[in-house]
Amino acid sequence: MANILVTGGAGYIGSMLVPELLNTNHNVTVLDNFMYDQTSLNHLCGNPKFNVYKGDVRVESDINFLLKDADIIIPLAALVGAPICKQDPIGADTTNVQAIQKMLKKLDKDQIVIMPTTNSAYGTGEFCTEESPLNPISKYAIDKVIIEKELMEHSNAISYRLATVFGMSPRMRIDLLVNDFVHRAVKDGFIILFESHFKRNYVHVRDVVNAFGHAINNFSDMKGNIYNVGLSEANVSKWELCEAIKQFVPTFTFIEAEIGKDPDQRNYVVSNEKIENTGFKTKYNLNFGISELVKGYRMIKNTKYGNV
Repeated sequence: MANILVTGGAGYIGSMLVPELLNTNHNVTVLDNFMYDQTSLNHLCGNPKFNVYKGDVRVESDINFLLKDADIIIPLAALVGAPICKQDPIGADTTNVQAIQKMLKKLDKDQIVIMPTTNSAYGTGEFCTEESPLNPISKYAIDKVIIEKELMEHSNAISYRLATVFGMSPRMRIDLLVNDFVHRAVKDGFIILFESHFKRNYVHVRDVVNAFGHAINNFSDMKGNIYNVGLSEANVSKWELCEAIKQFVPTFTFIEAEIGKDPDQRNYVVSNEKIENTGFKTKYNLNFGISELVKGYRMIKNTKYGNV
């Protein structure tokens, strides 16, 4: 049992992670600014091991008193994704970089930090391992590269370079690529693809949650390392992803644009062998995620489930 602080714990990943941490008997405190008016943690308020504060990681008085009692910190609070960071670069600087820098300086050497970064830092690459050169394209990825370097100077840290996450969550995000494509298939029935051969790695949000649990349970063997966290069988192109979606939405039509360019130029295949060698295995494949997303989109609309 540990005292765990999860910043941004009411977000897309946190809303799945926090219940699981509680289920494994940890004491969990969440700090979140609830900028999307989400109610994804309401059902946890009766749990005596759960505590929650509305605040901002950039405000020292909001976070300092919580850091002191934390054995483990999982910093999820961030402006996540290229579009919102481009839209609000000052917010991205202060939240994604400066707030983490200040937090790291306040920690003692025994406190554990398990932080998600991003494998989008590879930018382009034929086959990327944790040793591959980084070529971040977006501000979001550039900032994550900066903060990962400082994170790994802490004596008890792990960086998880997450693949593009997909799947249903109580605080849903439809702007993520798989989630977006399935939404378009269900609601619009078609999509026009730019540079459909571009590949990317994906991972289900439930497997991200399991990866954090794996790190907690195996921390002494894993600390001081960077790990890619993705579904190894899901290094797929946008066209291949659409073909998978069509199995569940037979009326889905997708075509390649004859002209134009995708503003997101990421194109890479990622190896997840390093974390797999620690005993971690993913459990949820693309078909599972697509199937649950199709069901989920029968209930929700896109108007409030993005990060922009």
